[in-house]
Amino acid sequence: MPGRSTIMPVISFNSVDSALSSLKTCHVSINTGIEVTTDVALALTELEAAAEDISNMEKLMLDYVSMDQELEQFVQAVDEITHQIRQERPERMPDLKALVDKRFNELKNLNKDEDLIKSDKYIHFKGQLKEMRKQVGAESQNDSSSANEIDEDIAVTQSQRNFICPITQREMECPVKNKVCGHSYEEEAIIKIIQNKHKQKKKARCPVVGCDNGDMNQCDLSMDTALRRAIENHKKHQVR
Repeated sequence: MPGRSTIMPVISFNSVDSALSSLKTCHVSINTGIEVTTDVALALTELEAAAEDISNMEKLMLDYVSMDQELEQFVQAVDEITHQIRQERPERMPDLKALVDKRFNELKNLNKDEDLIKSDKYIHFKGQLKEMRKQVGAESQNDSSSANEIDEDIAVTQSQRNFICPITQREMECPVKNKVCGHSYEEEAIIKIIQNKHKQKKKARCPVVGCDNGDMNQCDLSMDTALRRAIENHKKHQVR
């Protein structure tokens, strides 16, 4: 009688990979929402709108940051479970949805409200608002004391980090934002990198250190109007 086959069945994860790929669209939508919210909040600040209106924009930004965090955690849960199944190679596919839901809920239970406030995206958003408030205040108070001017110079120096292109290391003139990872670059510099990589039949990675976006495309880029306005206001303030 022939021996029992020891060949393990091959479990396909094509549908999982396809689903994860489609989540890229969700990520793009969230980053677009973050960009629009920032733009509106900066415009309201520049017009010295009611504090309640700006506060509503801050709450909306926290909602987007929360969605972004949970999306990242869901992807992490899927990656961990699929990796575990590939390592264990069970004879039959387990209940993937149940396992992912369980791991996803475990990750979500670790979330704290203060983590959202400390997130890079929210800190960047608040920094832009703070800089805009200082610029608006400077325009309406030309007779400010020298002490206030020193404080303002310190704030401007700190905010300039957001104006520097991670590729050219110079202040951006035409910033574009990557809708996938949310990072901004000088338009000409990032397009050149993407085109050169694609000519070599390679994927273009986001040049920001630590970013896991390893497949950039020109269609992922959009004009960063909020950052451009902040840079232009910063330059106007320097002239004064």
